[in-house]
Amino acid sequence: MAQDRMPEVPADKLTEAQKKAAEEFQRIRGVPVFGPFVPLLRSPELMLAARNMGDYLRYKSSLPLRINEFVILITAREWTQQLEWAIHHPIALKAGLDPAIAQAVAEGRRPDNMPEEEALAWEFSMELHHNKSVSDATYAKVVAKFGEQGAVDMAGVNGYYTFLAMAMNMARTPPPNGAEPPLKPFPK
Repeated sequence: MAQDRMPEVPADKLTEAQKKAAEEFQRIRGVPVFGPFVPLLRSPELMLAARNMGDYLRYKSSLPLRINEFVILITAREWTQQLEWAIHHPIALKAGLDPAIAQAVAEGRRPDNMPEEEALAWEFSMELHHNKSVSDATYAKVVAKFGEQGAVDMAGVNGYYTFLAMAMNMARTPPPNGAEPPLKPFPK
């Protein structure tokens, strides 16, 4: 794994804006700046805006938690984002995602025998990632199952975690605690 380009900024090197952003992050989240927010702290206002959006998408999304976390795993796999996967894989399993489905995603393949909600989330997410749009048929099915807010939230989860993956991949953010990367790179 390549060297982390944007490790945690030492406390004595933080700008005033970074200190204030880190304090607000800890006050709201109850933990110090971590994971994707470490590189984002270089842009304190952006980090806080991202945290705010993430709080909605993680904790208030209209989607069932299992589906929300499944979409995050799809996005982490699409970007081979190791930390995103390491954080959200156990959450997805605890929320009820079938481990075989998660394993198929980790392997970069369409999971077999998905329940309807997972199949809809897969199609919607893969169309967004690969086609940069969603077909009328998939859109109609997702709206019928999750409503218009659910479709917007699903697009939001895909987009937000793509943003985080891009930031962490740019920064070369490593997996937590020096762990082995959980995802194999896609062949090039």
